[in-house]
Amino acid sequence: MQFRKKIDDILGKVLVFIMAIMVINVLWQVFTRYITGSPSSFTDELARYLMIWIGVLGAAYVSGKNMHVAIDVLPQKASEKTQQKLRLLVNMFIILFALVAFVIGGARLVYISYILGQHSPALNVPLALVYLVLPISGLLIIFYKTSDIIAIKK
Repeated sequence: MQFRKKIDDILGKVLVFIMAIMVINVLWQVFTRYITGSPSSFTDELARYLMIWIGVLGAAYVSGKNMHVAIDVLPQKASEKTQQKLRLLVNMFIILFALVAFVIGGARLVYISYILGQHSPALNVPLALVYLVLPISGLLIIFYKTSDIIAIKK
């Protein structure tokens, strides 16, 4: 569990850093648009890509903290043993989804974007870097849910 806490700490700091960059970026956008009258050309695109990273990495962070949205009416009425089996089943489905959609699908998207040489229009950043958050987040979710399964079985 010490390793999981370290991952939580690093991921939390990365999310705070990205959010800080996004706030500075948006403030710069507002300043250049309304004060100087000449809006910055890259700020809109950068804010969009930072929001993608915050949303997807934030989903992994929330998954690790078990703070994600859940409908728990049925499990509350079940016995402790049934609740444990349901948690195990749900975590296995989450791992399967993260593997297929985030890791495999995301890695495929990164690969295709890289091979095609796609770049963003204003920043001229390879879009593969933007999409890289998908497999990273998927691996984090798999790590968290595997850790949860191990904790359930103990």
